[in-house]
Amino acid sequence: MAEQEALTGVCAGIAQTDPELAGIVGRFMDEVRQEEAVRLPERTRGLCVAATLLGCQGVDAFRAELPGILDAGVTPVELREVVYQAVDHLGIGRVLPFVGAMNDVLAARGVELPLEAQGTTSADDRLQKGNQAQVDIFGEGMRASWEKGPEERAVVNRWLAANCFGDYYTRGGLSLAERELVTFCYLAAQGGCEPQLTAHAGGNLNMGNDKAFLYAVVHQCLPYIGYPRSLNALNCVDAAAKARA
Repeated sequence: MAEQEALTGVCAGIAQTDPELAGIVGRFMDEVRQEEAVRLPERTRGLCVAATLLGCQGVDAFRAELPGILDAGVTPVELREVVYQAVDHLGIGRVLPFVGAMNDVLAARGVELPLEAQGTTSADDRLQKGNQAQVDIFGEGMRASWEKGPEERAVVNRWLAANCFGDYYTRGGLSLAERELVTFCYLAAQGGCEPQLTAHAGGNLNMGNDKAFLYAVVHQCLPYIGYPRSLNALNCVDAAAKARA
């Protein structure tokens, strides 16, 4: 059963030497997973857990959870897109170990690497297509945003459109709503990004990921990131929802 495999996986490394901790963690993870008010479809939960473990730099837990995540219906391509997109929000310095962990697990399961390419942009159109993704998520106010702000921010705002959105958000493998969802999870898990987290909570609301759904996401990821970051994330969801009222 995928549920039990995932639960066993994250605790397997401490089950022999620290059975009490493994028991406490395992029981609570199962309680969270089964809590009816905040349950998620298993594939959706898998996407969120993968992104959350990237955000909090839990590479050992990430490796342990991947078999259960894949068994829950997340495809290798979808998993790879979660890892690739994290580069935008965490930087390659923090994502590179997860690329290796992912590829080790996929190879052990007999998946042929490299996976099929998912890029849809070129050097000529990545800025335009990336900016369109920004507009689709956040509205017309993002149109050519690098031309509207302070001149000293023009370069980074252009990179946000061309690189963050153009190189990653336009890729295949995940829908735009799913990409906003995993971004929310990266930001919630790494902490210290509350302004960006509130903005992307709003982006999720725009994409149809409503407040109750985002609350469920935070609850399901709480065992991996703890209470302070989870409560901060809920506050950001509340702020984004209030701004729309």
